[in-house]
Amino acid sequence: MTKKQTDPSPRTRLSPAVVVDEALRLLDEAGLEAVTTRAVADRLGVRMNTVLWHVKTKTRLLELMADAVAGTITYEALPEDPGERARELTRRYRRSLLAHRDGAALVAGTYAPDPHTLRFADTLVAALACHDDTRDTAAWTLYALVYFTLGLTQEEQAADTADEHRLRAAVASGPYPALAASLDTLTSHHFDARFEDGVNRILGGGTPAGRAGSARGPSAPPLRP
Repeated sequence: MTKKQTDPSPRTRLSPAVVVDEALRLLDEAGLEAVTTRAVADRLGVRMNTVLWHVKTKTRLLELMADAVAGTITYEALPEDPGERARELTRRYRRSLLAHRDGAALVAGTYAPDPHTLRFADTLVAALACHDDTRDTAAWTLYALVYFTLGLTQEEQAADTADEHRLRAAVASGPYPALAASLDTLTSHHFDARFEDGVNRILGGGTPAGRAGSARGPSAPPLRP
């Protein structure tokens, strides 16, 4: 047989995992808007229909990508205290989003009831159920933590150095005395401190950033890979 005859077909060589991995590389290189099934197919050197055979639609591709992001969350060495465990899980969730360009925008734009996403949600709800009074409270707190983390991280990944100047100019141009008094804090791009303060406010028991010893809020744990 010739080499061409013995080589497997592109459909055989590919798998959903291979397609998703390539799509994530494209995401990191060019951003979320560049991710299309055609672009992924071009990078893999196959027809678009071959990619669609594995992932069905672009929507499903994005869902699988979002689940793969959640698949990087680790569960070893979590704190015993349920409140601290919930905090640490939320930190690890944020790190998984930050590990990819537009990671938060990707996840926020999908609905992915897939294994990695469900494992994270299940582990976090279990911690919250021990930390809170009722299962219903745990479910609502899960939403609050996830939505807060997605929103903050999406802003963090889109932040521009010009944003501070635009906000300062806008506040200075109108009658916004409360904003003017808080402008130094509002224009700070210390997202680690914002994140820790927000999680503490949701879970309770934390020190608000504005009352901490530093005007820039409490120091946050380093973003470990």
